[in-house]
Formats: sequence, structure tokens, C-alpha cells
Amino acid sequence: MARGYWVAHVDVDDIETYKSYVAANAAPFAEYGGKFLVRGGERTEVEGKARARTVVIEFPSYEQALACYECAGYQAAKTLREPVSTADLVIIQGYEG
Repeated sequence: MARGYWVAHVDVDDIETYKSYVAANAAPFAEYGGKFLVRGGERTEVEGKARARTVVIEFPSYEQALACYECAGYQAAKTLREPVSTADLVIIQGYEG
């Protein structure tokens, strides 16, 4: 079964308030098996433009990745993020080669 991934590019306007989102999303990510592969960090933009922060979260399956996004716990956490950040988020199925 192919893994699922969240790939997010985020600009944060208020890091202190954003920290409450980070705390609130921990439970849904744990419940659905989410594992951070990338969470900010050093990077080099070699083509195009990107937001200030990149996050990649791996889930056991694409279905788990979608279910996590749709669950009540994550939706509640998202309401904390939305007023203080701008994000582009893609949920994508991993490649099984």
C-alpha cells in the first residue's frame, strides 16, 4: 500500500499564535500515524518561488493522510492556523516503484 504525504508551504505571520496550532495538531497526527519528514529547516530555492516554510508529513497510507485532514481534531487545529498564516497544502499518494 502506498504511503500518503502532506506537502505544505507556509508563510507564518505570528509565530507565537502559530505555536498553538502546532500543539493542537499533535494529537490528530499521532492518531493517524503522521510522521514529520521535513519541518522547516535550511533550504535552497533553485527554481520558482516558495513560501517561507516547507513541511512534509508521511502517513501509513493516502487514505490515512486524507482522513487526518478531514478529522474533527485537525479541523479544530486548522482554525488556529488560518488567521496567522497563509498555506498551500497538497495531500498526495506516494510512489510505489
